[in-house]
This record gives sequence, structure tokens and C-alpha cells, in this order.
Amino acid sequence: MSQNPEASSSNLRIIAQTFRLAGWISFWIQLVLAVVSGVILLLYAISSQRPGSPANNPGTGFGLFLAICGLITLGVGIFLAFRYTRIAKDLQSSNPNNRPRKSETVQVLRLGIWVNLGGILLTLLGAQAIVGSLAARAITQTQFLFGTQGNQPFISGLDMFVVQANINTISAHFAGVLSSLWLLNRITKP
Repeated sequence: MSQNPEASSSNLRIIAQTFRLAGWISFWIQLVLAVVSGVILLLYAISSQRPGSPANNPGTGFGLFLAICGLITLGVGIFLAFRYTRIAKDLQSSNPNNRPRKSETVQVLRLGIWVNLGGILLTLLGAQAIVGSLAARAITQTQFLFGTQGNQPFISGLDMFVVQANINTISAHFAGVLSSLWLLNRITKP
């Protein structure tokens, strides 16, 4: 059975356009959310260096560490999303030797899925540690209101922004997983 070269070329062009579109959308979503989360976490880390800061407790410190690890993993996910756009460019090459093999492309997509799932796990663990320390502070906060230590630090808006930063990072990783799964589905369709 011979395959029509025009149909094969058309199918390859559609796959390349899909990779380009999904790669750029995933890249920009992840990049914007990473920058917002990074700025918030940086501000929180700077404010936690002050003596007597409410952020100076072990749960928040470990949670912040895991949140930063999730952001670093997001950086790898952003790189992989950009790599999808380069794969699209290579797929459109007129020289068949320059085109990536299907197995290589599937391997890159699977790597993207695993990287973003790992980032989701790290960021979720960080969020759990931060929310746990904030919950502990909220529970003890009312006891200090009417006691002799009424000047105990309350939960600040910056504390809530850190929770939001973690949610942004998780959302960015989810966008990466979604685009990788969608591209994997598109490339493995019969």
C-alpha cells in the first residue's frame, strides 16, 4: 500500500501547527504564572528575614523551600514548552533528515508530563506545609488576643499571597500537563 505524499505532508503540517500553537500557549501561561509566583515568593522570603517576622517558623520555611523547588521545576516545564515550538519548526523542515522521529517526540512529551507532575507534587507539599503553619497560627491567634501577649503576629496579607503563589504554580504545571497530554494524543492518533 502506498501512501499519498500530499496527504502525509498535509498531516505533518497540521501536527507541526498543533505543536507550535500548544507550545506557545503553554509557554506563555507557564511563564506569566511563574513570574507572578516568583515575585510573591521573593517578597515573602525577603520579609521573612526580618527579626520577629511571623514567617520565621519551620513549617513555613520548609513550605517555602518546596514552593521554590516547584518553581524551579516549572522553569524546566517552561523550557520543554518552548522545545515544543522548536519541534514544530523542525517538523516543517523540507529535509526529512532534519525532522525529529516520532519516538523522540513522544519521549519529549512524556518528559514534559513527568516534569510537570513532579512540580505539582512539590508545590502541593509546599502548599500543605504553608497552609498548615498558617492554620496553626490562626488557631493560636485568638488565644493571644485576650491574653498578655496581644502583640503576637497575625496572619498577614502576604501570607495569603504565598498561598496564591502556590496555586498559581500548580495551575502553571497543570497547563503544562494538559498541553503535553493533548500533543501526545494528537501525535499518537492512528
